[in-house]
Amino acid sequence: MESSSAFQPAPPVEIVRPQAQTLPIVLASPHSGAAYAPDFLGLTHLDTAVLRRSEDAFVDELFALAARQGVPMVRALFPRSFVDANREPYEIDAAMFDGPLPPHANTRSPRVAAGLGTVPRVAFDGQAIYRRKLPIAELERRIAWYYRPYHTALDRLIAETRERFGHCVLIDCHSMPSTSPGGGHAPAARVDFVLGDNHGAACTPALTHLVERWLHHHGYRVVRNQPYAGGFTTQHYGMPTQGVHALQIEINRALYMDESALRPHVGFEPLARRLAELIEDIGRTTLGHSAFPTWIAPRNAAE
Repeated sequence: MESSSAFQPAPPVEIVRPQAQTLPIVLASPHSGAAYAPDFLGLTHLDTAVLRRSEDAFVDELFALAARQGVPMVRALFPRSFVDANREPYEIDAAMFDGPLPPHANTRSPRVAAGLGTVPRVAFDGQAIYRRKLPIAELERRIAWYYRPYHTALDRLIAETRERFGHCVLIDCHSMPSTSPGGGHAPAARVDFVLGDNHGAACTPALTHLVERWLHHHGYRVVRNQPYAGGFTTQHYGMPTQGVHALQIEINRALYMDESALRPHVGFEPLARRLAELIEDIGRTTLGHSAFPTWIAPRNAAE
C-alpha cells in the first residue's frame, strides 16, 4: 500500500487573490490542475498526455487577468483524472475500490455510471485509468487532502465576498473539447460558450441573461444548459435566495488552444482580455451601477 504521504502536492489548492477585492465575484477552476504525482502515474497504464485531455487546460490562466483586477480565484492544482472537485464528496464507483464504501457514498448517479465520479474510473476517451482496484484508505486520503481543501477554500472566498458586498457571484470556469456535444458542431453552427445555471435554479435569470447577451454582442455563439447545465458546484453553492449566484461557463477550447498539442495558440491572449472585460461588467452591474440595481440581492435582504 502507498504511504500516507503519497500523491499529496504542496499545496493541493491555490487561492489567487488580487491586491484588493473590488467586485463581488469569486472565480473557481476545479479542472485545470496539472500536477501529476509519480505515485499516481504508477497506478495507471495511461501516459500523461492521455490523462491531460481530461483537464480544462489553461482555464485558470485564461481567467488570471480578471483575478488580478479585483476578483479572487480558487484553483485546484491536482488533475481532474485524480480527483474531480466538481462532484459530490463521495460520488463513487464501488467497483473501483477494494472493500466496502462508506454508507453515505452515492454510487448510482449518472456521472458514476459514466465513470466520472469523484475519483474518475475512465479518462476523457473512455479508457480505464487504473491497473487494479484501489484501497478504501486511498479514497479517504484523496477526499481529505485534495477534495476538502478545495471546497474549504471556495467556501471561505464565498463567505468573505458575501460579508463584504452582501452577495456573491460565483463563476465556475470550465472548457469543452471542440469535438464534444457542446462545441462539436459544423463550423457555421459551432458553439463557443455554454452557460450552465442548473436550468435557472443556481442564479437569478438576470445573471445568465446578462452574460449571454454580453457574449452575443461580442460575436460569440452561446447556448444555455445544453449539454452542460452545471455540476456539483452550481448545484451546491447556487442559492439565489441567500445571495449566492452560481453560473458555470464552458468555453470551446478551439477558441484559445491547440487541442492536439495541448498548448495555447494566438487566440489565448485576446480571449483572456475579453473574459476580464466580461467579469468586470458582471461585477459592476451587480454592484448596482448599471441597469439592475437590486437584481442580485437575496429576497430576505431586508429581514
